Amino acid sequence: MAEDKSIFINRELSWLRFNSRVLAQCEKDIPLLEKLKFLAIYCTNLDEFYMIRIAGLKQLFAAGLTNIGSDEMSPLDQLREIRKYLQDEQSVLEKHYKNAKNELEKQGLFIKNYDELDKSLKAKCDEYFFSNILPVIVPIAVDATHPFPHLNNLSFSLAVKLSDINRPEILKYGMIRISRVLPRFTQASENVYVPIETIVHRHAEEIFPGYKLISSCVFRVTRNADIVIEEEEADDFMLMLEQGLKLRRKGAFVRLQVDKNADPDILEFLNSHMKIFHKDIYFSSVPLTLSSLWEIATNKDFSHLALAPYAPKTLPPFSNGFNIFDVIDREDVLLLHPYESFDPVIQFIKEASKDPKVISIRMTLYRVDKNSPIIQALIDAASDGKQVTVMVELKARFDEENNLHWAKALEDAGAHVIYGITGFKVHAKVSQVIRQVGDKLKFYMHLGTGNYNANSAKIYTDISLFTSRDEFASDTTTFFHILSGYNKNRRLETLSMSPFQIKERVIEKIRFEASKGDAGRIIAKMNALVDEDVIDELVKASNAGVKIDLIVRGVCCLRPNVAGKSQNIRVRSIIGKYLEHARILYFKHAEPKIYISSADWMPRNLERRLELMTPIFEQRLQNRLLELLELQLSDNDLAFELTNSGEYEKVKAGENAINSHEILENYMNKIYRSVKKDSDKAKADLIATKFVKES
Repeated sequence: MAEDKSIFINRELSWLRFNSRVLAQCEKDIPLLEKLKFLAIYCTNLDEFYMIRIAGLKQLFAAGLTNIGSDEMSPLDQLREIRKYLQDEQSVLEKHYKNAKNELEKQGLFIKNYDELDKSLKAKCDEYFFSNILPVIVPIAVDATHPFPHLNNLSFSLAVKLSDINRPEILKYGMIRISRVLPRFTQASENVYVPIETIVHRHAEEIFPGYKLISSCVFRVTRNADIVIEEEEADDFMLMLEQGLKLRRKGAFVRLQVDKNADPDILEFLNSHMKIFHKDIYFSSVPLTLSSLWEIATNKDFSHLALAPYAPKTLPPFSNGFNIFDVIDREDVLLLHPYESFDPVIQFIKEASKDPKVISIRMTLYRVDKNSPIIQALIDAASDGKQVTVMVELKARFDEENNLHWAKALEDAGAHVIYGITGFKVHAKVSQVIRQVGDKLKFYMHLGTGNYNANSAKIYTDISLFTSRDEFASDTTTFFHILSGYNKNRRLETLSMSPFQIKERVIEKIRFEASKGDAGRIIAKMNALVDEDVIDELVKASNAGVKIDLIVRGVCCLRPNVAGKSQNIRVRSIIGKYLEHARILYFKHAEPKIYISSADWMPRNLERRLELMTPIFEQRLQNRLLELLELQLSDNDLAFELTNSGEYEKVKAGENAINSHEILENYMNKIYRSVKKDSDKAKADLIATKFVKES
């Protein structure tokens, strides 16, 4: 347990503040369709929070557990605080949606209910209803012979109160299930979108002929979506996981979202069957399922209301018809995604699948695209007789079904597929290619901070390292042997692996900086900081005089700037166009000074997952990553700073706004233009240019 509880912030409340920072993007002067995207992201995040985190707290409370964490909050304390926070924030969400909707109307883009349409658009919606909606919606009666139906997680329906036309005193209740295959917003014209439930409401009496509609209410349910698999008892892990995915649809209800003007009788009807705690019922005056605003935000006819698209760049040394293995033989190569293209990573596996000198390809896969070019290359390689070993993490939450599909496809092609390690998730991002060159084996590695996913690589900031260093070859070989065989407590030499080494080595480096007193310096960038032991060591280093800057996108449980405790620690969060996902660590007196990692500083990453932390040896690459960290520490446009109250304050821009995302886009564009003129000069610029000064 933590030595000083006063410097800890509750994890769940910290996450809520992160999601509030996402919502706060709607307050900025950004294009209107970008605001719709942030509203959608906020709501998607909140769905997952309820499905996993709230569901977990409810289970702890139901089990009678009152254990107090480092923040001294019991499960019940946390549930009360979370509910109050979210009930209060509902009005903020509604305000931003209504403001964005009104501003879009001024630009000629409309979200209108069916009743607000003119005659011609109503006719179009009527035609669409009979041709596209009616065939796939499900009318459901609920009475003595029709039991209350099973409602899938995040299902979206219209509850109805009806009266018999011939006997008006007889009331009936039922619902109309709106299929997920239907668009959330019906596009009535190029510039008018209609919430689908308002069309369904209009035609409810045609869905239930012989009945008069008295009232209707749109509602949405959220269930516990966590899956617990007893791996030690699983004879067939894939079968057990498939069964677990089916059970996910039947998890306990944890939230009900309903229209603010819901008929009290309908609400009583719903909750008499679902029995959801009244404080987990959220009333909304805006459409539910705002996570589907992407349907409107991606309207190409209104692209002028979105940020100009940025095309990730392929830069030296991966340009001008390169052979990827020749390049990696010459030097270590570092890529900054999404500013630099993910294509070289795909090309790495594609070339390996076709190269007759390649005898083996090994990879870890955590979250991959639904149409993954990397997996297709692996299938081709296995079909061609190459030795292909793939660790497909079937326990990657909400990607289980996609990963099951790819695992089976790889097995069918002849690849050796590993499903995971009992009791752990494999979250490391690593691939290894072995080539037969003469009478020697040559090893080529890719180590990264992000998933092998070409789609997310366009919106997540991550780091890729290509290398053929012998010390990395030895460690990656050992790592894949650990995955495929029986190995306990094996350690790597140059790389660090959790659950055995990363935490130990991070703490060792923090302590070493602490031993340098005021000369000590730490900069650490990650998605989340939760681990108590690491936080304790950071506080001790702060008290020793070490200046510590933490760039933590999401949850941060360390309370900074507390006099006599964490006074030398500053915490900031960058929220903007791209999702900050890279983990980069700088320890001034370490050797080397810079590391990248797949792991956040959380107990799950450091103790319950197989992760990798990679040292960056080449000075020019260290300089590049340190410049990136310094740029984000100087960002005054996208940054929020964590105060010792646990709240975040927007960093105020001075005379010159520094937006790290825009600066990096401009920098890569500049280098790309230089390539056209002088490839050698472009390469030199890439090594030497300071992001801020030259952009």
